[in-house]
Amino acid sequence: MTILIASTWSQMLTVPTVIFVVGGAIAIVGIVFGTVAGAMSSVARSRERERSRRELAAYVAEGTLDPDKAIEMLKAGEPSGEEAE
Repeated sequence: MTILIASTWSQMLTVPTVIFVVGGAIAIVGIVFGTVAGAMSSVARSRERERSRRELAAYVAEGTLDPDKAIEMLKAGEPSGEEAE
């Protein structure tokens, strides 16, 4: 029984099998890391956009910035029609 188990393990631990398993693990880690990093980047971008909107609204409220100019500044950071799609 022990010889059969050892033989099975020695057949499973060939170089191509180990390369395939290690490569698959690296790919899975890369996909997970990329997804998490993308989500964090999106959250940071949204947070900064909201902070900018609030600051512009405060300037408009205190009268130091024209509302039309604030609207232009907000639209400057948004993608145009073709880029948004």
